[in-house]
Amino acid sequence: MFVTDAVVEKTIELEHNIILLQIFSPEIARIIKPGQFLNVKVSDSVFPLLRRPFSVCDVAGDSIFIMFNIYGEGTKLLSHKNVGDFINILGPLGNGFLIEDEYETAIIVAGGLGAAPFPFLEKKIKPGKKIISFIGGRNYRDVITYGMSSVLVATDDGSLGFEGNVVQLFQNHIGHFDKEKIKVFACGPNAMLRALQKLTLFENINCEVSTECAMACGFGICQGCPIESTSEDHKYLLVCKDGPVFNAKDVVI
Repeated sequence: MFVTDAVVEKTIELEHNIILLQIFSPEIARIIKPGQFLNVKVSDSVFPLLRRPFSVCDVAGDSIFIMFNIYGEGTKLLSHKNVGDFINILGPLGNGFLIEDEYETAIIVAGGLGAAPFPFLEKKIKPGKKIISFIGGRNYRDVITYGMSSVLVATDDGSLGFEGNVVQLFQNHIGHFDKEKIKVFACGPNAMLRALQKLTLFENINCEVSTECAMACGFGICQGCPIESTSEDHKYLLVCKDGPVFNAKDVVI
């Protein structure tokens, strides 16, 4: 884990209020894994006081990319960073996806900005494995497909692709994978993850979910991000330290 002042290299507006920030951080870029995250100090002042967690969207050489939507004061400040500005980042943090598991096809299920960690994941999956992405949003403006391949889209209002949610879209295609060994990698709103968890447990499909929670420290000291465990040995786990990626059978979402 490093604490470093990283240099902003590029700011790209992918869609309205969706920002891709490229920062130079060779120490972290060399060791970070898909699904891990950074805790970012968004300003040089004491406001906002707490760091903001961001999953790593992609890594290219010594550069790290984070994707976010401009939602509050913190992300607004971050979106206004200029090339050459410094950002203090802490990372890599948490546990990422287990991409080394045995499977023939990787199934990505993402809702909204939950698509953020998957360009990096796609890069790290071994050649020869198939990748199919199911991407959802409330409407066409919420659908993010940056850096992803073999994409099938669902929107709640039917403005793009399948009319319905992304879990329903995936469920409609499960039969196509009867003769394949698949693994699901997912990130999105909790309601989506709960529905996907129920479906994959019923179908006995290996599924990992990247969960979201308000975090303060980012590495387990403040105990502020508990998630209920299904294990009798541990009633609660910490999203920042034990996650943010969990096997769907191990947590109560």
